[in-house]
Amino acid sequence: MFEFIESILKVIIEIINSLGYWGIGGGMLIESACIPLPSEVVLPLAGNMVASGKLTLLGANIAVAVGSMIGSFLAYAVGYWGGRPFILKYGKYFFVSEEHFYLAEKTFNKYGVAAVFFGRLLPVIRTFISLPAGIAKMDIKKFTIYSLIGMIPWNFMLIYLGYAFGQRYETVIRPIFKKFEYGVIGIIVLIILAFCFKFFFKKKKTAHNK
Repeated sequence: MFEFIESILKVIIEIINSLGYWGIGGGMLIESACIPLPSEVVLPLAGNMVASGKLTLLGANIAVAVGSMIGSFLAYAVGYWGGRPFILKYGKYFFVSEEHFYLAEKTFNKYGVAAVFFGRLLPVIRTFISLPAGIAKMDIKKFTIYSLIGMIPWNFMLIYLGYAFGQRYETVIRPIFKKFEYGVIGIIVLIILAFCFKFFFKKKKTAHNK
């Protein structure tokens, strides 16, 4: 099992590495669109690519900010157009658990627009905070500004961390996040298996009823 997860991680890292700016931007787009590809994996890798000369520090920060905002807009749109019932009913199909959604919703309801700023600095909440913001139909200009000023410090910190350790990324940074990475990929695998089981079980039950 761990070998399988490790192989998936290697493929993800290789893809991001090969695509450069597009890779790190795309990785952050995925994370901000509520799909579990954690920034704790993507951003230090971006810093490592800066250290190796593949990217510039400024360019890396711009790429991840753009990717993060596009992903955030997608999640915002889901909340805006789909609403709370849609997310609770179909969220599981695009990796939004009810627990994580309720946590983000509770934070937003308690702190309002400020939650979009502070939420970008908090684990889990930063990924899902766009959904309740969309449901509340938060002003898109405020959403953009609060999101950017909230995510930039977090992005810069982890990119710089990867940059500072440079070639020691594999021996110093990766072990810190390795257990976290395994957990995230493991969750993805379990969700896919559960979805497949539910699909085939439902299909078999339908055929039996006929």
